[in-house]
Amino acid sequence: MDLRKLKTLIDLVAESDIAELEVTEGESKVRIVKSSAIPQNQVVMVPPQGVQQFSAPAVAGAAPAQAAAAPAPAAPAEPTGHVVKSPMVGTFYRSSAPGAPAFVEVGSTVKEGDTLCIIEAMKLLNEIDADISGTVTKVLVENGQPVEFGQPLFVIG
Repeated sequence: MDLRKLKTLIDLVAESDIAELEVTEGESKVRIVKSSAIPQNQVVMVPPQGVQQFSAPAVAGAAPAQAAAAPAPAAPAEPTGHVVKSPMVGTFYRSSAPGAPAFVEVGSTVKEGDTLCIIEAMKLLNEIDADISGTVTKVLVENGQPVEFGQPLFVIG
């Protein structure tokens, strides 16, 4: 099967709600399965927040003060600028190759569309571009670290 056809099929599966696709062409057979990690991560992330919110009112006076103190440190982290989040599950890379300079550093000025990093998913390298112009104020992920869907990667001010 032609590599261009394969790439097209992978893109179609990635952009659709299809979980699995199998194509047979002559003696060639290709099976593309979309990772099911994205819905699981979303479900796992939501309940802990909900449990904290529901359990705080039921506990005596000391617990609401602790619950109120917990969100306060998290809140200032995001409002300091625009947060660029991971659009997929994969491995985060700051540069195009080992030993190459990073695409951006803290203090780098970026324009909308500039490449910030690469996320490797299923042996495909996906460039993650800035969706806003500004200055990179924080890099929130280490090179080579696995990232989840929706995980904050950069803060642009």
